[in-house]
Amino acid sequence: MQQWQKTNDVLGTANRGTPAESGLCSLCRADCTGRCETWLSSLTGRAMLYPRDFGLITAGSGNGCETGVCYNALRIQGRLYGAKGQAEHLTQNADDCLFTNVGLETSFGASRKTTARLPLMTGALGSTMIAARYWDSFAVGCSLAGVPIVVGENVVGIDREAVLENGRITSAPELDRRIAVYRRYADGHGGIIVQLNVEDARNGVARYVVEKHGPDVIIELKWGQGAKNIGGEIKVKDIAYARFLKKRGYLVDPDPEDAAVAEAFASGAVREFARHSRLGYTEARDADAVCVDFLDNVAYLRDLGFERISLKTGAYGMEALALAIRLASEAGLDLLTVDGAGGGTGMSPWNMMETWGVPSILLHAKAREYAALLAASGRRPADMAFAGGLAREDHIFKALALGAPYVKLVCMGRALMIPGFLGANIEGVLHPERRERVGGNWETLPKSVAALGDRPERIFAGWHTLKARLGEKEMRNVPLGAVAACTLFDKLGAGLQQLLAGARKFRVADIAREDVVAANRETARETGLAFVTEAEDELARKVLLG
Repeated sequence: MQQWQKTNDVLGTANRGTPAESGLCSLCRADCTGRCETWLSSLTGRAMLYPRDFGLITAGSGNGCETGVCYNALRIQGRLYGAKGQAEHLTQNADDCLFTNVGLETSFGASRKTTARLPLMTGALGSTMIAARYWDSFAVGCSLAGVPIVVGENVVGIDREAVLENGRITSAPELDRRIAVYRRYADGHGGIIVQLNVEDARNGVARYVVEKHGPDVIIELKWGQGAKNIGGEIKVKDIAYARFLKKRGYLVDPDPEDAAVAEAFASGAVREFARHSRLGYTEARDADAVCVDFLDNVAYLRDLGFERISLKTGAYGMEALALAIRLASEAGLDLLTVDGAGGGTGMSPWNMMETWGVPSILLHAKAREYAALLAASGRRPADMAFAGGLAREDHIFKALALGAPYVKLVCMGRALMIPGFLGANIEGVLHPERRERVGGNWETLPKSVAALGDRPERIFAGWHTLKARLGEKEMRNVPLGAVAACTLFDKLGAGLQQLLAGARKFRVADIAREDVVAANRETARETGLAFVTEAEDELARKVLLG
C-alpha cells in the first residue's frame, strides 16, 4: 500500500492521523485542531496556494516520479502559446489573459440546465449525526458559493419528529429544515439534491418532497457509494432510539428488542447499535430486470412532477457501471455521479472500505471510456460527476480532464465538511452560548488559530468578501462554518484558475483529455492517457524537422 506524506514543510501542513491520497487524514475528526492543507485553507484561503515564509525560502517539488496508479500519478500538461475560451469581452492580449479571468462556471442537465459557480458539489450528507449537526455550515456555505448540495438517504426515516401515516410521510421537519437553510441564500446557482434509497422510496419521500418543496428540488436515485456495498449505516447509543428505528423498518444490529441484548446494554457490554439500510435490487435476477425496474422508477418520479433526476452509483464492477451509464442516457437523467472506492462521509465497515470496490481513478477511467462508446453509437451520455478521494484544486482539474467532455462536476465529500467543523469550533469559542447549537468542540482557540487573531474578521481570509456581498448586519446570521467553507471554495477556485491558465484554457468547459498525462506507464495503460514523454512527441519531431 502506498504511504502518503504526513507533513509538507513547504506549506507548513501536517496530518494528525494517517494521510490518504486526498491529503485528508484517513480518520477526519470534527474536533481536530489542525493542520492539514484543507483545514488551513479554510482559514487562510488562497494564501495556501504558495510556499510559506516568502522572502526567506526557496522551494522545490518532490513529486517528480509518482509510482502506482492514482490521481497523483497524473500530471497537468502546460502549454507554451495561445489562449482558448476567453470571455467575449476579452482579447487574446496578455493584459486580458490573466488567471483571474478564467471562467469557473459549469452546468449540467438534460433539458433543464443547473448552473454552478464552481465545478463542485458535495457528497451525500444524510442521516449521520455529523451531517445534521453541521448542516447550517455546510448548506449556507454551499449556497453562498453557488454549488449543489446533496441531502443524503434516510434523513426522513431517522427523524423522531417525522410523521408517517399509513406508511407514508406526512411531516418531515428535519428535511424541511435542511432545504430551507440552503434556500435562504440561493440565487439561481447550485441546487439542492434529495437522495432516495429503499426505505425512502417505501416511505413516500419523493411524493412528500415534490408536494411540499416543488419540482425545483433535484431527486436522486441511489445505487450505492464508494465506501461500501451495503446499505447506509449510522450508530446510535440510545436503546429506545434503536427500538424506534427498528419500528421505522430499519435493520438494527444487534437487535434492541432481544432480551439478551437489552441485558447486555444495561450492563454496559453493548454500548451502541448500528442501523442499516437495505440492499437495492435484491429481487432482480439479471441486468434486464434492473433496467425495467429503474426505468419504471424514473417514469414514476417524472409523473410526480420532478423535472430533474440524478443517479448516484458506487464502486461496483464494470457491468454495473455500464448499466448506470446506459440507463442514465436512456432515462434522460440530468446527472450521474460515479463514486470510487474507498472514502466515505458516514459510517462504513473499515475493512470493507479498505478492500471493497474499484479504486476511483480506475472506475473513472472506465466511466469515461464507456461514455465515449455510448456517444459513438449515437446516444447522448448523461452529464457526470466524479467522486472518491478528491480534495484539492489539482484533483478537480485532473478529474474533469480524465472524464472530458462528459464530466461537469467533481463531487467532494469529506473535504467540504472540514470547514464546517473548523468554523463551528471557532464560533463555539468566540460565542460560548452558541457552542452546543453550532456543534463546537473547543473551549479555547488552538495556537494555529489564535496566531491569526481572536475575531472572525482576522481569522478568516474570506470574511470581508462575504461582508461586502451580504452587508455587516447579515453577516451576524452566517455561521462561521459557512465563512470557512467560502474561504476554502475561494482557494480551490483560485488554484483551479491558475492550473487552467497554465494549460491555456480560460473556461472550465474547455478542459480536455490531452490536458493531463500519465507519469508512469502503468497509469497510462489503465487510463488510456498518453505517457508524459509520448504526449506531443510526434508534433515535437515535426517541429525539429521544420
